[in-house]
Amino acid sequence: MGRSSSVSDLDLRTLAGIVTEKRTDDPSQGLPPSLLSDLMGQIRCDDLTVAGFDSHRQAWWLTQVGPDGDETPDEAADLTHWEHYWDCQPCSYPDRSGDLSSVVTIADFYSARQWHSTGMYTDYYRPLGIEHELMLCMPAGTPGTGGRGRTLRMFLFRGPGPDFSERDRALLTLLRPHLYEAYLDAERRRHPTPRLTPRQWQLLHLLAEGHTNVQIARRLGVSEGTVRKHLENAYRRLDVSNRMAAVTRAFPEGVPGPFPHSEMPHVQG
Repeated sequence: MGRSSSVSDLDLRTLAGIVTEKRTDDPSQGLPPSLLSDLMGQIRCDDLTVAGFDSHRQAWWLTQVGPDGDETPDEAADLTHWEHYWDCQPCSYPDRSGDLSSVVTIADFYSARQWHSTGMYTDYYRPLGIEHELMLCMPAGTPGTGGRGRTLRMFLFRGPGPDFSERDRALLTLLRPHLYEAYLDAERRRHPTPRLTPRQWQLLHLLAEGHTNVQIARRLGVSEGTVRKHLENAYRRLDVSNRMAAVTRAFPEGVPGPFPHSEMPHVQG
């Protein structure tokens, strides 16, 4: 992961074009297909997947396969993947290390012989024809909106043949901040800022800071029932059904600083 690499002037000019391109072709989830197509044009791969990982619940909260995003989920394959997940060093690396910045390959962790002897390769990757992988990892939102074990990842896959090069890794590393911002931009367009009352924002802010309904009620000098009623109204406006979803929906870019004291009036019933 620390080897040197070379990115040409042509690569940099191409990257500049990718970064400055205006994207409005937002799918129902994930990144703009045109951005994924441009990326695949610069880093040769057989397949590309954007996936939202919840490793502690062993589930995906987002799956976008290539620019077309047209793959039917295979439940049996999903179960196989999670069965081997924690034993697979590149797969669980972000969870084990907390490193969400490095772009990694399978070869960073295994020799070809070691990789071929793993359960993940034998039971999951080999049946899919995957030999090589380049993985980029990003936070699922920003601190306060994600949750333990939740990450957004991009995978570039190749079958038998040459592995990804250091130039490929360098290009994806340089694009990482733009890819993350492109995802957040697409989320903002998919889910515009909800219209809430100042009191609803107040309660959601306290909720995002980790306070329970009882704690919020005591802090504001109102009944727990009043707090619950205002939160239920906020949930309806946000079109969500629980606390975590409400916080994620209300604060897609992370919870802002402490709510100003001057804006913390008592909530009236």
